[in-house]
Amino acid sequence: MEELTLTTPALLFSAISLIMLAYTNRFLAYAAVIRNLHDQYLDKMDQNLLQQIANLKLRLNLTRYMQMLGISSLLLCVLTMFLIYVDYHVLAVWVFGVGLLLLLLSLALLIWEIQISVRALSYHISDLEKHLKEAKKKK
Repeated sequence: MEELTLTTPALLFSAISLIMLAYTNRFLAYAAVIRNLHDQYLDKMDQNLLQQIANLKLRLNLTRYMQMLGISSLLLCVLTMFLIYVDYHVLAVWVFGVGLLLLLLSLALLIWEIQISVRALSYHISDLEKHLKEAKKKK
């Protein structure tokens, strides 16, 4: 096995930073939608809105865990660089490995969250498709 150098964990900085930006954008978008649905619910008291809010709450929590795992991965990459710098190469390899596993878990949660998002959007699309079919029948 080739020796771990400072370059290897440093390469992940830009990737993790971009992932964290995407996670933060998702988090902010969900927060805005939840606030909007909350206001709509207070006006209409529609139970469907409560289901949508519950779905968004799950997705918001998943995004929070994705962020925590991504940040932890970044922290371990920095720790890996420090350990390489102070000549603790064996420990650095293990810390870097744990950092990679945390990043892997973060990305796995992203896949789960995307699946939930697609199902929620499919529900809305199917609802619209019913209305479109009814409109075509009336013509």
